[in-house]
Amino acid sequence: MHGKIITQGMELMAYGMGTVVVFLALLVLVTVVMSALVTRHFSQTNATAAARSVAGADIIPKEQLVALITAGVHQHRRKNP
Repeated sequence: MHGKIITQGMELMAYGMGTVVVFLALLVLVTVVMSALVTRHFSQTNATAAARSVAGADIIPKEQLVALITAGVHQHRRKNP
């Protein structure tokens, strides 16, 4: 009687662990494929240019950007000692 229950428990555990292993393997595979596609279609130069335009570096001169960031840091430090 106990042997049958233990055997069923072991089978259930094996099916459950097998399902998890298969799911995680597929997740890793899909992540690797997506990473390769993104790397292939979006080069580093495109990402850098997009980041600069989002940050406003193309609109605001560098000196003004540094001044704005410095003023923001000083204001934050005055409010939160």
